[in-house]
Amino acid sequence: MRSHIGRIQRATFMTAGLMLATPTIAQDEENDQPRTSVRLDKFRIIVAGALAPDYVGSDDYSVIPAPSIRGTLDGFNFETLGTSFDVDLFRDNGRAIDLQLGPVIGLNLDRTSRLNRVKDAQVAALGKLKRAVEVGGYVGIAKTGVVTSAYDSLSFSVSWQKDVAGAHDSYILSPTLDYATPLSKRSYAGIALSADFVGDKYASYYYSISEAGALASGLPSFTAKGGLKDVSLTLTGLQSLSGDLRHGWSLVALVSFTRLMGDASRSPIVSIAGSNRQWLAGLGVSYAFK
Repeated sequence: MRSHIGRIQRATFMTAGLMLATPTIAQDEENDQPRTSVRLDKFRIIVAGALAPDYVGSDDYSVIPAPSIRGTLDGFNFETLGTSFDVDLFRDNGRAIDLQLGPVIGLNLDRTSRLNRVKDAQVAALGKLKRAVEVGGYVGIAKTGVVTSAYDSLSFSVSWQKDVAGAHDSYILSPTLDYATPLSKRSYAGIALSADFVGDKYASYYYSISEAGALASGLPSFTAKGGLKDVSLTLTGLQSLSGDLRHGWSLVALVSFTRLMGDASRSPIVSIAGSNRQWLAGLGVSYAFK
């Protein structure tokens, strides 16, 4: 299943959802040994909260909700992560090499709604933005049995999405390198490194300041160009409360650090009114159904 953990700064609400890409570790009931695939119709529901920046580049933080569902239907993995949804169109066959390919759709709610209320008066004076509907797909490859055991995994994926709602009307390209390992039947840990590359229109929409915006906010005018927008490092963990990650209740936790780059970092929205160093911390509970 494709991991969204590394895509930490796509939008404030969505970033909290990224922590929910936690594992569903199945086992063979006959020999009680871990398997590398989930069972048909198994799924996990997660309810969590996250401390996240008010907008991507803000130095003010808020607690926001982060629900998620992850599972497998007829061998096809799927997940909802905050305001994002994706499906892997390759059936999970339990082999050591897993190819991944599928569609992705998400809402970018950065600076658009009450869930992303901007406390900074200068940035708020720039006005609210439109919701972006970002549609695209991803491709990836994962290897199971890498370092610590026959059940750890290393994966690499690249996603591409474009706004179709007339907001930024541009694209986001996001490569992610992800390593995860079950520490026992009770514990699971993961680490991910990712980056976001954006088009000129995306950068301009979220980080440029027009002359009118400069007059309204007191921030200097600025023209942002696309390119490398950010790099993120994310740590995740899952701890079973029932004694077995396959079913019952578990605790979910995430800590992530993102460094904004390029014109996103240089924009006065970030360099004056915010910070190019972004943190995300999340904590919640999950329930895995048999």
